[in-house]
Amino acid sequence: MSVDGKIAFPEGKPARLSNEEDLRRVHALRAGSDAILVGVGTVLMDDPKLTVRREYAKGRSPLRIVLDSGGRTPRGAQVLDGKAPTLIVTTEDCVRTFPAAEVFRCGKEEVDLELLLDHLASRGIRTLLVEGGSAVIWSFLHEGLADELKVFVASQVLGGKSTPTLAGGEGAATLAGAVRLAFSRMSAVGDGVLLEYAVVR
Repeated sequence: MSVDGKIAFPEGKPARLSNEEDLRRVHALRAGSDAILVGVGTVLMDDPKLTVRREYAKGRSPLRIVLDSGGRTPRGAQVLDGKAPTLIVTTEDCVRTFPAAEVFRCGKEEVDLELLLDHLASRGIRTLLVEGGSAVIWSFLHEGLADELKVFVASQVLGGKSTPTLAGGEGAATLAGAVRLAFSRMSAVGDGVLLEYAVVR
């Protein structure tokens, strides 16, 4: 994110905030994870590959997971390129199928994250990297489903009232509803800073 907590330009237009050192860190995290997860909003806006890029890290690409309640992932999305295993997670009522991807359906009006995590655990998935977007990050934090939060802070300010922040969704209504974190460490990553926290339960 930027120093002012933004993760994109207004209306969600992508902004590359990671420097080269942080990209190496992120791809090493991907290579060390069993699965990587994003919401369909990230797929629609950024069209990410969610693979490990060889110029940044060595290792296999993890299972790619897209939270897509209504089945909106485009047929030409890069997560459907067959270059790594992909799981599209929809609600029970969604009947859409996707080329080169497996589908798991859970939840009524939106994906049931706890059921999803149980399903992933049954498949041997132990380490899940949640990359975004802001509503997905808030959901995992708010529902107590995250263990750690790692935030790279770029030396930039984006500003803007409609600019997406690190955690979106409905947000906490009071301080009592805020997600509590325990600071773990801080380290310089190129011209940015990496902040690491444990999630307090």
